[in-house]
Amino acid sequence: MTGGRAAGGRTGERAGGRIELDRDTVERDLMRLVLTVIELLRQLMERQALRRVDQGDLTEDQEERIGLTLMLLAERMDELCARYDLTPEELNLDLGPLGTLLPPPGT
Repeated sequence: MTGGRAAGGRTGERAGGRIELDRDTVERDLMRLVLTVIELLRQLMERQALRRVDQGDLTEDQEERIGLTLMLLAERMDELCARYDLTPEELNLDLGPLGTLLPPPGT
């Protein structure tokens, strides 16, 4: 098939030097990438908020709002992961010799 999927339609098959994509997995793979970036930003925001709390830079009201926002974001992430059948481990990209993109939980 010219310009379409390779025979069998599996992701990563080569046809004429091109990588063919399975249309059924493109949306899930795209969501995996988007959710990975969002999770990285969420973790960075959480660390920044904790640092500011430790330094006493925030009022109690600001601490409460930040805490609530981070909790809601974590809940939404869980919902989206469930919707696209993704686990938190799948969001942690392996960067080869550099290790993984996201730190292990609890660090």
